[in-house]
Amino acid sequence: MKKLLDKIDYNNIPNHVAIIMDGNGRWAEKRGKLRTFGHEKAIQSVRDVINGCKELGIPYITLYVFSLENWNRPKQEIDNLMRLFHTNLKISLEKIHEKNVKIMTIGKIEKFSEKIQKELLFFMKKTKHNTSVTLILALSYSAREEILRATKNIAEKVCNGLFSLQDIDCSFFQNHLYTKDFPDVDLIIRTSGEQRISNFLLWQSAYAELYFTNILWPDFRKSDFFEAIINYQKRKRRFGNVE
Repeated sequence: MKKLLDKIDYNNIPNHVAIIMDGNGRWAEKRGKLRTFGHEKAIQSVRDVINGCKELGIPYITLYVFSLENWNRPKQEIDNLMRLFHTNLKISLEKIHEKNVKIMTIGKIEKFSEKIQKELLFFMKKTKHNTSVTLILALSYSAREEILRATKNIAEKVCNGLFSLQDIDCSFFQNHLYTKDFPDVDLIIRTSGEQRISNFLLWQSAYAELYFTNILWPDFRKSDFFEAIINYQKRKRRFGNVE
C-alpha cells in the first residue's frame, strides 16, 4: 500500500469522485449464491473507498447505490434488496458517521419506504456538521429524470414571471439540480468491466475522466481505488482548450 501512496501526487487530488458500483450480482452468482449476497459483501468496498478518500483528502464522493431503473428488476430481487436496506442501513450509516463523514442523498428518495426515508433523513441531520468527507448516496437516481425535473422547475418559474429566458445560463440550470451544492465530478470509476455511464450524473460529469476496471465491486479495495487515482493523475485535462 505504501508503494501506491508514494506514487500519488497530493497536489493533483480530484475534488469529486463518483463510482458506479457494478458487479454485485455477478460476484454472488459466481459463488452459487443469491444476487443479494453480493450486495451484502459490497459494504466493505464502500468502507474502503471512504477510507481512501479520507487518506487522500478527497472532499466529495458519490456512490451510485440504486438507480431509478433498478425498480424494474424482478420483484424478488427488489424485495430482498429492500430487506437488506432495512437490516443494514442504520448500522452502516452509523459506522460512516463515526468516521466524521457527512451523508447526503440525491434521487427520488420518496420511492423508498417511510422507514428507509426516515433513517436517511436522520443521518443527514446527524452528520451535517461532519467535516472529513461528504458522501453522496445516489438512491433511486436517474440523470435524465434529474435534468427533466430541473427543466420543469425552471419552466414553471419562467411561466410565473419569476425569471426570464435571459436569466437562464449553465449556472442557473445547475442550481436546479439535485447536486447544486456539490462540485462537478472529476473522476468516474466503474467496476465489473462494463464501459458505459448508465444514466449517472450526465450534467455533472461533462468533463470527468472515466476509469473502467474488470474488478467486480465486492472485490474492489482501497488499493484498487488508489490505482484509479494514480491513473487519473496521468491524464491531461484540457476542458476543451488546446494544450
